[in-house]
Amino acid sequence: MKNGFVKIAAAAPVIRVADAEYNAERVMECMRKAADEGVKVLAFPELTLTGVSCYDLYQHRVLLDGAKKALARVAKASEGMDMLCFVGLPLGVGTRVYSAAAAVYQGEILALIPRENVERSPFSAPALETRYVKIGDRETAVESCDALFVCEALPELKVAVELGADRDALESPALRAVRSGATLVVQMASFPETVTSRADAELQARYESKHGKAAVLLAAPGRGESSTDYVYSGLCLVAENGKLLAEEECANSFAVSEIDAEYLLNLRRGCSDFEFESDCAEYLWGEEQTETKLTRKFFMHPHLPETAEALPAYCERMLDIQVSGLIKRMEYAHLDHCVVGISGGVDSTLCVIVCAKAIEKMGLPATNVVACTLPCFGTSSRTKSNAIIVAEQLGCEVRVIDIGKSVYQHFDDIGHAHDDYSIAFENAQARERTQVLMDIANKVNGLDVGTEDLSEYIDGWCTYNGDHTSMYDVNLGLTKTQVRANVRYIAENTEDRVLKAALFDVLDCPVTPELLPIHDDQIEQKSEEAVGSYSLQDFFTHCILIDGFTPSKTLRLAKIAYKGEFTDEELKRWLTSWCKRLFSQQFKRSCLMDGPAVEAFIQMPSDGEAALFLQELNESFES
Repeated sequence: MKNGFVKIAAAAPVIRVADAEYNAERVMECMRKAADEGVKVLAFPELTLTGVSCYDLYQHRVLLDGAKKALARVAKASEGMDMLCFVGLPLGVGTRVYSAAAAVYQGEILALIPRENVERSPFSAPALETRYVKIGDRETAVESCDALFVCEALPELKVAVELGADRDALESPALRAVRSGATLVVQMASFPETVTSRADAELQARYESKHGKAAVLLAAPGRGESSTDYVYSGLCLVAENGKLLAEEECANSFAVSEIDAEYLLNLRRGCSDFEFESDCAEYLWGEEQTETKLTRKFFMHPHLPETAEALPAYCERMLDIQVSGLIKRMEYAHLDHCVVGISGGVDSTLCVIVCAKAIEKMGLPATNVVACTLPCFGTSSRTKSNAIIVAEQLGCEVRVIDIGKSVYQHFDDIGHAHDDYSIAFENAQARERTQVLMDIANKVNGLDVGTEDLSEYIDGWCTYNGDHTSMYDVNLGLTKTQVRANVRYIAENTEDRVLKAALFDVLDCPVTPELLPIHDDQIEQKSEEAVGSYSLQDFFTHCILIDGFTPSKTLRLAKIAYKGEFTDEELKRWLTSWCKRLFSQQFKRSCLMDGPAVEAFIQMPSDGEAALFLQELNESFES
């Protein structure tokens, strides 16, 4: 269970109503299948060994005794399996009959958990005191509904179980258990199939896992149930923090995936709603430390939706955040112009579009966006042309201001040779552009709107007090992949053919600061050759800063997401570079201007060290 990943599964075999021996065979078949696939937690529906549709037969001794014998066989079959199984059965204890979940592990029945909500059911409510039941040759406790099962090999994994109608209660046992530290809720369901049952179960699982920062494993009764009153579908699913990881609804359903217990614990850190230590009864299981084979998907662009269908609404929402933030700032400051430095890159292109939308919403003329292209030593005709075309098609006032003369004068003033292409040569151009833009903004009662995106702030690929600085930055909360997605969305949906062609050419251009002299009008200075693929950088940012993963875990997931795109050595090199720049360039992020956030990120000291991150990455890579 390396890196916190654990494989879990829900199974709903086709059973025979009231035939506990037959049903035990089906359960054991599923157990063997799950064990072969490396599953560590396996859940079955409520009353698995008899079916949920036995009605008055639950009170009959023959059925109750048969269920106990069947459970003893299932427990015996679990010997040698490093897998916690939850199997449902009717359980007779004196004059009471419970619907219970049996927690089975390595030949033992760890505990029997009774259903709590028994309204409109033939079952008894749990007793206040712990009782014991003899199954086979051993006695087992009928435990509190709040019992937790703690994995010794992965302490972050704590498992709670709830049965049937318990999942619908306002204060369900699982909800209490989640607050007490449970990271996985096993739901042994009993609901029948209806026209909305699948959608309802999906919605509830997504909500509960998101709200509880947990995982949900659900198994509902299958096709072998009685059809006297209902039909049962065998819905099985796995959810984690609001996302469905696996789902199946058919005869002999079997949904399997990997949840990340370490990730769930990361989400809960700093939140007082959750306790890691609890007063709940706890049972230890899981002694074997293994590496879980991952089958779930990891995407190259975790900052974007996973489906193309969800992208348009996502982009519209990002644009709305940017436009709304800009309008609020301009209205507050009593400003009526936006001033933007346009370079022909994706960042400034998105920025000028956002400014145009904001000005339009404010009821001001499009020419109140002053789009300035400020060519100098590294500007190519291609980027300059795209910048002007985009601004003109939006109706902006376009100004072309060559800053070469001003920069040469500045070199003379500070005694810098014109052919000395060191860092001062590059930064002087960026700072001159910022000075011009801010002064124009002062002249026109405007706001100098910044264009730098979050990816460039993370890696520090900006000139301090140059493009790093503005009066308000609408791209501050967007990664490069989000910026590109927005520009592509606009390009694909505009009816302006000239604008469409220019936007697609902007997307086709390499990312460049254009600060070094060029030859034959070709783009030569390419950002990604220095700091690595921005797609890869944004993947690192999401894994380490949002999900809280270690560098070694991030590298493992990058190998999956970028399989065939980079070698292991290239991934390690760029991740090492990212870690170093994250710390060394923090001073630029410590004094940023205002701008709307799209996703939350951590604050860091400006003089922190990357040593522990690099050590953890190197040790893992070497091993």
